[in-house]
Amino acid sequence: MERYPDWASHSLGIFICLNCSGIHRNIPQVSKVKSVRLDDWDDAQVEFMAANGNNVAKAKYESKMPPFYYKPTFLDCQLLREQWIRAKYERKEFIHSEKQEPYSAGYREGFLWKRGRDNGQFLSRKFVLSEREGALKYFNKNDAKEPKAIMKIEHLNATFQPAKIGNPHGLQITYLKDNSTRNIFVYHEDGKEIVDWFNAIRAARFHYLQVAFPGASDVDLVPKLSRNYLKEGYMEKTGPKQTEGFKKRWFTMDDRRLMYFKDPLDAFARGEVFIGSKENSYKVLEGLPPSTQGNHWQHGITIVTPDRKFLFACETEDDQLEWITTFQKVISRPMLPQEYAVEAHFKHKP
Repeated sequence: MERYPDWASHSLGIFICLNCSGIHRNIPQVSKVKSVRLDDWDDAQVEFMAANGNNVAKAKYESKMPPFYYKPTFLDCQLLREQWIRAKYERKEFIHSEKQEPYSAGYREGFLWKRGRDNGQFLSRKFVLSEREGALKYFNKNDAKEPKAIMKIEHLNATFQPAKIGNPHGLQITYLKDNSTRNIFVYHEDGKEIVDWFNAIRAARFHYLQVAFPGASDVDLVPKLSRNYLKEGYMEKTGPKQTEGFKKRWFTMDDRRLMYFKDPLDAFARGEVFIGSKENSYKVLEGLPPSTQGNHWQHGITIVTPDRKFLFACETEDDQLEWITTFQKVISRPMLPQEYAVEAHFKHKP
């Protein structure tokens, strides 16, 4: 929420930001909205606000909120913010824990619209998430005995991508197949349904990590349940000999994996680059070596790894600065023990 919100729900006794005020207005049976500065307030409304406030409301409406449930910020998409507000105040899911069954039962099945890998059409597919089996599966035919794909909870990630997918309920699910990243793109017409799927995946990841790291606290585990990409966008790249022409590619920075795709909605990355830490001789430089040729875009970036240099070019100076800042944040972070195993795999990739 913004630091100094200008709006309030006088029926709930809470202060809200402009973005959330629009969502609250859509549930008038629960939340009645006024401007703090522009509207008239009667004494009873002021007294109710004084007696309640955001902390009192949080204690009441989030009293049984599970640790894995995603609590959005003002940076998140409209869908996540709307479903959070509806879950909290309209459906009262975090007061009555039995209402959390759709995402906390450890098993969920249903139909989602999935984008076809080759033709780009969205087709209805059956999905099954099972914590007991440790996997999310989907089936190409309703009566199919064998799933089309088995995605291990251990390597699963989900992130809302409405603009990229072209649907306000668009969810990107990624998993590792032969240690390479595979994308699938899905949506559901019902906003609650797709957010319940998202939180069911987070719940499955939470329970998996509790077993994998028995001494870890909730605070340690929750940031690992799902992750948004550090940055995405177009850059140009050249090959390992640095004599080939530069090609425009869509890049995704996912934790320490820099992936590039011909198209943002490709199922598989054309390539992946592991970006380690400065202690391990990784660095990012502004610009390209003087002998570089073939780049159409003029704002260069060089990433130095222990094995080779990677050359990229950005269309604008702002893009270049944003990518360099993103790379520097990754490189300045010390590597975790498990990340050394990932780095070793990248070094031995054919």
